[in-house]
Amino acid sequence: MVTEERPAGVDLSSLAQRHADQWAPAGGHGPSIARLARTAVRLDEDYCRTVAAHYDRAPIRGGDAGLRRRYDRLKRQNLRQFRSIVEAGIEIAPWLGEGQPYKGSRHLRESVHRTGRLHVYLTSAGHGPSPAAGDHPLSGPSGVVVDGVEFCHNDLFRAVHDIFGHVMLGNGFGPKGEFLAAFCHMHTYSRDVRPILFTEQIGQICWFFYGPHLLDGAGRLPGPGDPGHLPPARRPYPEQKVFAFPARFLDAFTSLFQPERSPDD
Repeated sequence: MVTEERPAGVDLSSLAQRHADQWAPAGGHGPSIARLARTAVRLDEDYCRTVAAHYDRAPIRGGDAGLRRRYDRLKRQNLRQFRSIVEAGIEIAPWLGEGQPYKGSRHLRESVHRTGRLHVYLTSAGHGPSPAAGDHPLSGPSGVVVDGVEFCHNDLFRAVHDIFGHVMLGNGFGPKGEFLAAFCHMHTYSRDVRPILFTEQIGQICWFFYGPHLLDGAGRLPGPGDPGHLPPARRPYPEQKVFAFPARFLDAFTSLFQPERSPDD
């Protein structure tokens, strides 16, 4: 369970709710973001390894026109979310210093709450190991320029995910925190783009923490102190692939979450 917080007086839950409501039937409302904030997750490591293996086997680029159109819709929706966050009073700026801007999720959250500013580690500074990352649909220019730097669409996507997935709910960067962040943030997008959101978030997270490259000869994930254990700081980032996960993976993902009952239930 996580608790919503407000950086610099901004009501992020209400802001996210407006985006969720866009995709509800006419005259209706989307799922309650405040209710999603009370969600608990059951992390199933077998599922995580299955997702990681599927991501690992998937082609680097899916070339069908329908997939590209989904990415175009994702970019438009994400740009609206980015602009709404900035208009609400949170400053989002490129990180131009050395290394990463934050030591971890707690440092990120505390900094944004204290200053009302989020620094973005730019995609151009690291976007997976493959030279092919440059032709990813999210690698193109977004038209948003801050401090003389034009953000690409992936920069906007990561910034919005940090605000609505981590800062708003207090989620960490480990598997559970990322699952909770993705589950809640996913509801602010239209259903047709959620399979590629899953690829961009859960697919990559599962590969990073449970990928085949981390398993021992018996298919087990070595823990700290075990032979072959690779600490997160030394792990490679996943290839930035372009494909949509099949619906069965999203259905199984949803089944891992159990909303906690509110006092009024």
